Amino acid sequence: MSSRTVERRSAATLLLPVAVSLATAATLFVNYLANGLPINGQTTGDVTRRFEVYFVPAGYVFSIWSVIYLGLIAYSVYLSLSSARGHRDSGAARVIAPWYLVTAVANCTWLFAWHHNRFPLSMLLMVVLLGSLIAIYRLQAMRPATSRVEFWTVHIPFRVYLGWISVATIANATITLDDAGWSGFGLSEPTWGAIMVVVAGALGLTVAYLHRDIAYALVLIWALIGIAVRLHESTPVLVASLTGAAALAVSVVVLAQRRNRGSSVASSSNTA
Repeated sequence: MSSRTVERRSAATLLLPVAVSLATAATLFVNYLANGLPINGQTTGDVTRRFEVYFVPAGYVFSIWSVIYLGLIAYSVYLSLSSARGHRDSGAARVIAPWYLVTAVANCTWLFAWHHNRFPLSMLLMVVLLGSLIAIYRLQAMRPATSRVEFWTVHIPFRVYLGWISVATIANATITLDDAGWSGFGLSEPTWGAIMVVVAGALGLTVAYLHRDIAYALVLIWALIGIAVRLHESTPVLVASLTGAAALAVSVVVLAQRRNRGSSVASSSNTA
């Protein structure tokens, strides 16, 4: 290997954590401006509240963004410290970094599109964000965490992020269609709300079953309960939301029991 190749790799090793940290800082700053300024004179919630759609959860549910941002900060710190210590990361942290940069751009530009009422554009950007997170999820699946620190700072944050953006994509689609004047094929809005809830619940169960992902399922439970709280007067949506949340809760319990059983078997094998 030539010295020039080594130098290029060394530069990339140093620049990538810097780019990730800057992307995280930019994401936090733009999200602060979205509601602190606010962008275009309206908060993110102000835009949402203009539409009487039957999939948006109660306001308190959006506090999950605090958890997501803490997770993104933890990921950025992990990658930076790993690079500063000269560790050659063989896990997911460095591999997912380019996709993470895409999520940051999509997140920030989505806010501007949303606050300026460009809903078709916001939908496109949301799909880009979702697709980038799916790419990260797949890369992480091929590179399991080798330590608890890596698991909690690299893997869990993006499972939570993907879970929430899965919900947000459906919500974004319902608002985009409502803004376009879509008639819903003659079905009532509560009926469509219940259908969207069923889709979200089925998605959560599928991911939980295929990937044994408790974190993703918990995010879906959080969102569905929030929808039930906000739309408790709509019987179809209330029933669908609570049923979906209950089914996901059962899946979480089953997955936790299987994980504990597997850990017990592994411990027994090591001590035998």
